[in-house]
Amino acid sequence: MTAVPFPAALAPVKRISLGRRYLRRPLGVVALALLLVVVAAAVLAPWLAPFDPNHVDFTLTHAEPGGGHLLGGDSAGRDILSRLLHGARTTLYGAVITCVSGLLLGVPAGVCAGYFGGVTDRLASWVSDALQSVPGMIVLLVVAAGTGQSFPVLMVALGVFLAPGYYRITRARALAVRKEPYIDAARVAGVTNPRILRTHMLRAVYAPIVVQTALTAGIAIGMQAGLQFLGIGSASTPSWGQMMNDGFQNMLTYPLILLWPSIALGITIAALAFIGSTLADLISIRAEQPSRRARARVRQELTAPAATELSNRLPSGEHEHSAEDCALRIDNLRVGYASPSGVKEVVRGVSLDAAPGEVLGIVGESGSGKTQTMFAVLDLLPSGGTAVADGIRVSGREVSGLSAAERAALLGRSIGYVPQEPLSNLDPCYTIERQLVEPLRHVHGLSKADARQRARDVLVRVGLTDPDRVLASYPHQISGGMAQRVLIAGAVAGRPSLLVADEPTTALDVTVQAEVLELLRELQQEYGMTLVIVTHNFGVVADICDRVVVMKDGRIVETGRVEQIFRHPADPYTAELISASLDDVAGRHELDQAWARESPAALDRSAAHVGGEDDAR
Repeated sequence: MTAVPFPAALAPVKRISLGRRYLRRPLGVVALALLLVVVAAAVLAPWLAPFDPNHVDFTLTHAEPGGGHLLGGDSAGRDILSRLLHGARTTLYGAVITCVSGLLLGVPAGVCAGYFGGVTDRLASWVSDALQSVPGMIVLLVVAAGTGQSFPVLMVALGVFLAPGYYRITRARALAVRKEPYIDAARVAGVTNPRILRTHMLRAVYAPIVVQTALTAGIAIGMQAGLQFLGIGSASTPSWGQMMNDGFQNMLTYPLILLWPSIALGITIAALAFIGSTLADLISIRAEQPSRRARARVRQELTAPAATELSNRLPSGEHEHSAEDCALRIDNLRVGYASPSGVKEVVRGVSLDAAPGEVLGIVGESGSGKTQTMFAVLDLLPSGGTAVADGIRVSGREVSGLSAAERAALLGRSIGYVPQEPLSNLDPCYTIERQLVEPLRHVHGLSKADARQRARDVLVRVGLTDPDRVLASYPHQISGGMAQRVLIAGAVAGRPSLLVADEPTTALDVTVQAEVLELLRELQQEYGMTLVIVTHNFGVVADICDRVVVMKDGRIVETGRVEQIFRHPADPYTAELISASLDDVAGRHELDQAWARESPAALDRSAAHVGGEDDAR
């Protein structure tokens, strides 16, 4: 069998490991170094300690540092340094027992509760709440009395009381993961629940478990020291808590006995806290924020002569209007993202324009760069994205050189935006009224009453017959079609001159799609807006657009009037997209309706064309 080379464009991107990213955090590195010193001291205590920790020499009672005793002697004549080193062993040993106990109890309970829900979730949550409501220190004192002050048993009991911390974070993560499509796909494929729990759920919760373990270890060390300070534990086993008890009793006569264990305890707990905080920051950020240097490198490569020469060799569209006559004009736009392997260019030298009152369609398959092109105009590129253009003009105003605040001021005034996935773009915590009224008040300066009246009027205009009920509703109380109309209402409420609709019908059924397209057409004509439709469906283009721009692999392959593109596509890729739309029943209906509005003869040609496609198949 001939080996097929891996395409260069699909070559795996080298990821920066968590360890390397952690080493870029100076505070985290210092904390880790301090913790490693404590761990090394605990492990090597039998070899580092100059004396037996329990050896008593009455001549060393309250001895000053020096004379072979680096930190002096305690109230019983024992070497403080030796007890401090051996106390580290006891402290870390107890922290390990506590963390393992809490992890073994809390993680399985949280994963099962989040995944199965129902009775399992309610029962596990009740147990977790009960443990949190019990005064843990009192119970630990009872356990110590009942077990003869057994140190391992006491640490296991402490782990039980700290298990709810593991339970809460794993349950929350499991609740989110169980809704992912790949979990449903695994069930449909016949994968058993135990295997799903092992392969999918546990893998998803390991990151917060690491953070929780660092924080739990710090809490365990502090509580362990508190118990030992109260005299709980074996007197023959040196510990920092016992040393603090001894130092507290002699604080007025010999305060150095209290100083050394307090410093060791404080450094260890602080190091664990900083390690946990650093890990939380790194793990919670899926993709690390690019530095200014990385963004500058992307911008430099996008503006390099090689990139310009490449864009000049690619078809990038031709302007059909002068700059003064354009509602939107983009000149030689390039968008790139920084990666360890270099700069990935997703939009390459795109130039296009739209006249006032025109409906422009930008069509292409997923990954063609159409959405990235409009995100560059809207200044909504994801983190790490950098846009470079010779010029971007909105309503005759150059916006590519504006600051982020100045670009943001255009949104809602000069530019309106209708996103895809309507229900995902409405905040479930607030009513529709608040989400429509707040932008009108803060962006346009309307009073609360005027803003609500305008929101109500625009809801009526988009076809919602009961606007008061809609305004009082939360997003989950309305349908997807109503949510899309709400988003359209919010986009046009500010009377923008340019309206960008990104896949406005993707998440809707066929009937609602037709209604939404008809609504967009009516609003565009009524308000005289320039409408830019971003879509992958040529049927949508045929139904509403005057002109179309076809994109593939970040560049424009063809542009022209809709009728011209449909009847005589110049690029094979365009012909494939049109054919795909004709294969779809809804797409055929949209094409027939659109061409029928043009002329009866166009409808006849459409029917003949579709019939010929069917005969050929």
